[in-house]
Amino acid sequence: MPKNFVSNKDETVRMFENDFMEALSHVHPSVPVIIYLPVILYFIYKSFVMSKITVLNILMLIVIGIIVWTFTEYTLHRFIFHYKAKSAFGEKIHFIFHGVHHDYPSDSKRLVMPPSVSIPLAILFYFIFDSLLGKSYVAPFFVGFLTGYLFYDITHYAVHHFNIHNKFWLALKKHHMKHHYQNSELGFGVSSPVWDKIIGTDFPETKNEKNNLQMEEIN
Repeated sequence: MPKNFVSNKDETVRMFENDFMEALSHVHPSVPVIIYLPVILYFIYKSFVMSKITVLNILMLIVIGIIVWTFTEYTLHRFIFHYKAKSAFGEKIHFIFHGVHHDYPSDSKRLVMPPSVSIPLAILFYFIFDSLLGKSYVAPFFVGFLTGYLFYDITHYAVHHFNIHNKFWLALKKHHMKHHYQNSELGFGVSSPVWDKIIGTDFPETKNEKNNLQMEEIN
């Protein structure tokens, strides 16, 4: 496959010879909602009914969990999904994890994280946070963390496949499309560009963008 090959069609490429493994790599966009919304509701129940901490603390921990997710998303995307492999095997693993998405960005069945990856990661993160925060605080924190993840998956599908008009969603779409079609070494935030701005991996504004922003401020 050519190094810079990019398909803009909603088409896919086979990654595994094994039919079962291949099937696992195709995910309907509703799957993360079906899996994680009940989990989020369960941890909300644990937070407000079974927890002994105040409502204010619960809400603060949810917000912190969302913020931690945005940084986790940025870190995973930048350092894991865009890891520079130095071997043929490493390049193959990279292609399976993320390279296929850059070659086939409109493949609607590979826009959300497959459960075979997201569930083990969620369990791993839960036990890490549980060991750091303890039983009383981990439930509301994990509500925020999983909510952030779910928003990320929904956002990723939306910016690739929805006809977006809302300014907020358009800004996210523009940011992510630049990552795909302008410079894949910048713009690692999908659900939020905040960490790109803080760390310095955001896209530089063009003159047209600056003029458009000035016109919006005047209007």
